[in-house]
Amino acid sequence: MNKAFSRQFLLGGTALLLYLALAKLLVHLWFSSGYGYFRDEFYYLACGEHLDWGYVDQPPLTPLLALLTRQFLGDSLLALRFLPAVAGALLVLLTGLMARELGGGRFAQCLAATAVIVAPVYLGIDTIFTVNAFDHLFWALGAYIVILILKRQDPKLWLWFGLIAGIGLENKISILFFGFGLAVALLLTPARKYFLSKWLWLGGLIAFAVFLPYVIWQLHYDWPMLELLERGRLYKNYPLSPLEFLWGQFLEMHPFNLPIWLAGLYFYLVSKPGKPYRLLGWTYVAILVVFLLLKAKAYYLAPAYPMLLAAGALVIETFIRERQWNWLKPATVGLLAAGGAITAPFAMPVLPVETYIKYQDFLGIQAPQTERHKFGKLPQGYADMFGWENMVATVAKVYNSLPPEDRAKCAIFAGNYGEAGAIDFFGKKYGLPKAISGHNNYWLWGPGNHTGEIVITVGPRLEDVKKTFDQVELGATVVSEYAMPYESNLPVFICRKPKMSLKELWPRVKSYI
Repeated sequence: MNKAFSRQFLLGGTALLLYLALAKLLVHLWFSSGYGYFRDEFYYLACGEHLDWGYVDQPPLTPLLALLTRQFLGDSLLALRFLPAVAGALLVLLTGLMARELGGGRFAQCLAATAVIVAPVYLGIDTIFTVNAFDHLFWALGAYIVILILKRQDPKLWLWFGLIAGIGLENKISILFFGFGLAVALLLTPARKYFLSKWLWLGGLIAFAVFLPYVIWQLHYDWPMLELLERGRLYKNYPLSPLEFLWGQFLEMHPFNLPIWLAGLYFYLVSKPGKPYRLLGWTYVAILVVFLLLKAKAYYLAPAYPMLLAAGALVIETFIRERQWNWLKPATVGLLAAGGAITAPFAMPVLPVETYIKYQDFLGIQAPQTERHKFGKLPQGYADMFGWENMVATVAKVYNSLPPEDRAKCAIFAGNYGEAGAIDFFGKKYGLPKAISGHNNYWLWGPGNHTGEIVITVGPRLEDVKKTFDQVELGATVVSEYAMPYESNLPVFICRKPKMSLKELWPRVKSYI
């Protein structure tokens, strides 16, 4: 009895899921210091220094987590990327548990978990500190609760769904798409009966109550998120065609995962065992259609896949069991693991940068384009990890070349939040003041007590700077081999004799994008 218990404890489904989740966590922690800080990580840290109920481009949860991480773990790459790695590990565990609740055995649970581990989109997103790692986790929690509601016919669980959705909305508003897809799916399936349940509406009320502070913040500042989304659509985001979007799903979820998530869609929409869970299949379809119509970025659909992978793993397990082809179990998992190893360098910094460039050129694989910027030697996800401290050091040389009386009244204006955030993060050891910028929430934070009498700019072009200052001197040029092209050959100007005060200029420098 004790031996059987020990075997179950060490090799049972739950134990294996925990091992797989731990493996993903350790992989992320091991490679967490590869390359460098990502552009957005500087911004979240800066937002964490200005806690509020909202920001131009995000709700308040992730900046709060950035602050807590900094307070309790520090701000090293390992510390900053610990929570995203944990979120990724929990996503693996939840996907396996979804497979279990759908009726999957130990193999189905492990296959579903492995599929999540090897998917490039999860490997990449769980590597850096952004809203997306936590967003995926909240979607998965919501899907898991929906499975429990449908399986147990327990409408009271809508209260938990509402709480998870509300907290998820305080992290990233994209979970609204999950809610929309769910509402459409409820109308299309017998699960529409839940519209008559008070628990569904109470759950919705809980979600709205948790989300309300952010809504009030947006209202107070005239809905900056809407302006940002519109400007992003017009000037920043690359508009994917339907075929490009679907190709992005194929690549980002991993080509070897395609049969699994397609089998999951079949399970929900067609199969008899999946009939009680039809709701989730139509949820995915509704979200997919919306993203196709919006020409959304390919990775936006990523949080909808764990529920498909869980169901698909069950279908494959049933297929193998009915034919007694047990040899397919290790072969399937082994093939996924091998495929994941091949694509891992495209998702997380496991190779030295020059080795990665050669590897990328050898395989001829390019990351799906998300923005309209031109690439350099590296895809944007990696390029945005390079050049930041070099940029700050260059700005510091210009700043420290000024006479002490000029430094005392000098402002440093950065062209975007990545540059501003890097100056805020690295600048202390170089003796720099905090940066100011017109980009997103930096614009709301304003110019501080700077008058604009002397300004060092990093990023803006000469013709733009001359519109504001009568005396402009090139102090240096930032050169970075691996950064995005628009972050290299970056002019650093010393500007004097302003044509207007910084306070008067400030409304003109606003850039929500």
